[in-house]
Amino acid sequence: MDRRKFLKSSIGAGIIAGAVGQFGKLSNILAGTPQEEVKKEFDLVAVKGGEPDVMFDKGIASLGGMKSFVKKGQTVCVKPNIGWDKTPEYAANTHPKLVKRIIESCFEAGASDVYVFDNTCDEWRGCYENSGIQKAVEEAGGKLVPGNDEKYYREVQVPNGKRLKTAKVHEKVLDSDVFINVPVLKSHGGARLTISMKNLMGVVWDRRFWHRNDLHQCIADYATFERKPDLNVVDCYGVMMQNGPRGVSVKDVKFFKSLLISKDMVAVDAAATKLFGMEVDDVSYINIAHEMKVGNKNLDSLNINRLKV
Repeated sequence: MDRRKFLKSSIGAGIIAGAVGQFGKLSNILAGTPQEEVKKEFDLVAVKGGEPDVMFDKGIASLGGMKSFVKKGQTVCVKPNIGWDKTPEYAANTHPKLVKRIIESCFEAGASDVYVFDNTCDEWRGCYENSGIQKAVEEAGGKLVPGNDEKYYREVQVPNGKRLKTAKVHEKVLDSDVFINVPVLKSHGGARLTISMKNLMGVVWDRRFWHRNDLHQCIADYATFERKPDLNVVDCYGVMMQNGPRGVSVKDVKFFKSLLISKDMVAVDAAATKLFGMEVDDVSYINIAHEMKVGNKNLDSLNINRLKV
């Protein structure tokens, strides 16, 4: 493995300053005084009140724009949640508008190629098409690649893992210059919530091992792997509040019309948990990853930029 490509990936593990408030009836991170000025030192950006693509533009601008993450000529791997053969209104997968805009932004920043994939749970062709993500990727000029065969994965070591010591990881994650993680926030029977760290189960070949060997510990273990996402963009536009992760009814979806962006997976997952209406301590893998020094779960110590569309 070319370790040189991992040097930029672990930036942002240690984080500082900010606060949490109330939004509607749920305790979450979107309340507070908006800060419109462009600053690069924010630990977390929370945007509410718009369509996914519009919120992304506003949020990424406050971090210096996509050019702060993608340089001219670089290749990018974008990993949404495309795990389920469901249409967008079920909120089982990442919103296609968000995926499209992220790809476009990468090209605007000078990317040479942008690859998109997931190791899906349902049949992959149906997931790609019916999620709306295949069309979004094609319209944005990206390259949708399969993740349905073991030949696309290479074994790596997870030296700091306690239960997960090795994993077979998709080649596009390992070979691309920039890795952008784009999960959708939703309920999950085993993990309580799917957010950014849980979304990384879709970059490995053998997910069953995780489920058989302490799911929460394995999620946290993999988050210690040196090839971390350079950016995490959490889709909280429509949120599946129960019966996740596949989705049963559109009645389970609550529209927060929100977006969270951070380089720190632990921080952004903690913020998304609060937005969902749960306490961070309710989601074990977030606490384990914090203890393993993957990132910072303490929202009251984050420098948060809160924006409204």
